[in-house]
Amino acid sequence: MRGTNVPLILVTNDDGVRSPGLCALADALREVGEVLIVAPDREQSAASHALTLQRPLRLEQVAPGTWAVDGTPSDAVYLGINAVLKGRRPDLIASGINLGANLGDDITYSGTVAAAMEGTLLGAPAFAISMAARRDFHFETACGFAARLARSILAHGLPKMALLNVNVPNVPPSPEVPYRVTFQGKRRYTDAVIDRTDPRGRTYYWIGGDELGFDAVEGSDAVTVLRDRMISVTPVHLDLTHVRLLDQIAAWSI
Repeated sequence: MRGTNVPLILVTNDDGVRSPGLCALADALREVGEVLIVAPDREQSAASHALTLQRPLRLEQVAPGTWAVDGTPSDAVYLGINAVLKGRRPDLIASGINLGANLGDDITYSGTVAAAMEGTLLGAPAFAISMAARRDFHFETACGFAARLARSILAHGLPKMALLNVNVPNVPPSPEVPYRVTFQGKRRYTDAVIDRTDPRGRTYYWIGGDELGFDAVEGSDAVTVLRDRMISVTPVHLDLTHVRLLDQIAAWSI
């Protein structure tokens, strides 16, 4: 039974419940509080903030303190709070460690970030954390920072409707890896669609063009992580209202 002063941390991701990034994050946060894992049962990258409403969901306990959901990252957080915890809010939600960066416009597609968004909407402080690599991960760097960040969030809190998106360069663990508070950068893509023909003569498509990198804007998450090899911490707000456009639209004669 958890002590009254021990924070409860819900850990999730979009790479699946068996991801090494998830395991590393959970292990690191056990030094901060009691960890509960509720994550998709398989990879759900680019699932964004989807909730599964057209079919029932299955929730399976796969290990002590660990549940797998046959749905999206947002499903996992929703069921973690409302089914596993029976409506009790965790003290913190941590999503990751994602196997790949979530920089710039990618956060609109990211299941990792969306899981943190779902936690925020359900009233818990949350952060997402990702590694800017595809292999040979130095999880220790991200884990050390995640534990320090978790303690800071638990101590100071976050505003309502706000979360933190963290990206970590894939560098060996060192106390010298600095961080920077950044804004969301801008990714550049080609508008490519690849079409192929299957053995039955039907056309199918792969969407998503080649990556052309990011705009080199000082202070952005992409420049901080990819060029300066620093950890980026980006505050994200879920109120999408374009405030400066309110008066302009109000003046239209529609």
